[in-house]
Amino acid sequence: MRRTLLTLSTLGLLAGTASADLLEEVRFGVLQHNICVQDCNNADKEDGPNINGELVFKSPNFLSIIWSPRPYVMGSANTAGNTSFGAVGLTWDWEFADGWSLELGEGYAIHSGELESPFPQGDPRGDAFTEKHVLLGSRDLFRTSFGLNYEFSDSWGGQILYEHLSHGQIIGSGRNQGLDNLGVRVIYKFGG
Repeated sequence: MRRTLLTLSTLGLLAGTASADLLEEVRFGVLQHNICVQDCNNADKEDGPNINGELVFKSPNFLSIIWSPRPYVMGSANTAGNTSFGAVGLTWDWEFADGWSLELGEGYAIHSGELESPFPQGDPRGDAFTEKHVLLGSRDLFRTSFGLNYEFSDSWGGQILYEHLSHGQIIGSGRNQGLDNLGVRVIYKFGG
């Protein structure tokens, strides 16, 4: 619970100090933690939903060469004390109908979860440990996200969000069980 409050307080502080000229959106929501998408052997090992908050900034001019993605900073705190993380990255939006858009995000995350089992191979305590913990293999992870957004008004919107965290054997090696989260968020747009 302390991690959740710390994450939300930090995002609130960042939102309060960020220039109104730069900050475009604030997002808060709840995501089901570690769902089954492809490899269900590692799904549901950790309990508790994640409380998620994100600040999205206006796209700087120099990013127009890559279709003007918007920078973000986010935090996700697990309510059961399992893997929490923070990330920074870029997000691209494509409006496909009036009020509806698809969003793709790519970023870099640092997490508080387990990397490897602390017990040697063959130790029965290791089996019990790996039954309850996702072994992420690297403190650094990629964060890939997909969102379906809907505008309720000029200022308010909603989002269904899927996110995947993994090191992909690129920024880490060894274990790479990854995490998949799915949930909903509320979006507040400044200047709406």
